[in-house]
Amino acid sequence: MSTDYYIRLEQGRERRPSDQVLRSIASALRLDDAAAEHLFRLGLPVLGERAAPTRTVAPELLRLMDGMPDVPAFLVGAAQDVLGANAMARELYRGFARFDNLLRMIFLDPYARSFYSDWDTVARCAVDNLRASSSQFPADGRIERIAGELALHSPAFANLWARYEVRPRTREKKHFVHSGVGELRLHFETFAVAAAPGQHLSVYSAEPGSTSHDGLVLLRRLADQAAAASGGARQDMASETGDARS
Repeated sequence: MSTDYYIRLEQGRERRPSDQVLRSIASALRLDDAAAEHLFRLGLPVLGERAAPTRTVAPELLRLMDGMPDVPAFLVGAAQDVLGANAMARELYRGFARFDNLLRMIFLDPYARSFYSDWDTVARCAVDNLRASSSQFPADGRIERIAGELALHSPAFANLWARYEVRPRTREKKHFVHSGVGELRLHFETFAVAAAPGQHLSVYSAEPGSTSHDGLVLLRRLADQAAAASGGARQDMASETGDARS
């Protein structure tokens, strides 16, 4: 690959690089798997071939989350809008002003700094996930609006977004400090919803016999009390996370 061709790629004058060229660039830049995947997504020749993200939540997913009453489970879209959640997840995040978009919660709600013991790591991972979504769905206006809003109102987000790192996380441990339960060290797994592009189901769990497991038992009691007080009504999260605030 010539220097002139590479310059044309950088400047956007060459828009259809071959797989071989993309592999050569990934190798030369020593990209890890996540960054290389991001590069190949950017190099896809026809945007129309990429499925658009959907915000429609299948009833089966709502039933699946409600069928896990002992652990927090929630569904997010490509822009990290919270599209659905079970009672445990709503109770876990109750201290936030709104349980509507993970990025807004992390960067714009002051409560996040006390809720996430490892806020810096959580913030970086959230931005990495949004970056990965932006390459998978480059024409999605929702992602662009969320990124623009946060870049305007959060210097911390703007700094992380400018780094252009791509390391999406699908499994790790998180350390929370819940106002009613105390410290919770939870493992989480994230699963892509094959039938709904851009949607991911996240589930938290604790090691059996641990203090965090006991904490989840207490969280379940609080969630049950909140559900009883509200008459068991389900919050319509998909409509609440619309573009009204964008």
